[in-house]
Amino acid sequence: MAFPKGLVLVGELGPDTEYQSREDRAAGKPVRQRVDEATGLRQWKGTFTDPSAEKERDTTVTVTFLAEVQPVPTTPELLPGTGMRMVELDGLAVVPRVVGSGEFKTQGWSYYATGFKATGAAGGAAAGRAGGAGSKPAEKPDGKAA
Repeated sequence: MAFPKGLVLVGELGPDTEYQSREDRAAGKPVRQRVDEATGLRQWKGTFTDPSAEKERDTTVTVTFLAEVQPVPTTPELLPGTGMRMVELDGLAVVPRVVGSGEFKTQGWSYYATGFKATGAAGGAAAGRAGGAGSKPAEKPDGKAA
């Protein structure tokens, strides 16, 4: 189970943009938003805090959203003006990946979602589930098994 205590959105979501070289910026080329190859949907990114993380390095989580329009959180801010909100993700998929380099490689995770669940669903033990006993394996939003 991922995020048993829910997630806290830190700030706002924004477009996940492709790398742009210094020469491209100087030439005035427009910044392009990434598009998921499998689904054709635009990619958006958000930074979250996981209150249930046991290690400091796991407290900050980046989630990639696959949606044609920018997802909007449905919960109120915890402190007005901070952009911090307790949220529950809709269509959450967790995909394993290798992080680090050389002899310092470890198991890491990539997180994908399709949006936010309705207000009142965030927080608690059921928030942000990504599978559990008796559930089917997580799938990326494109329908492929994680």
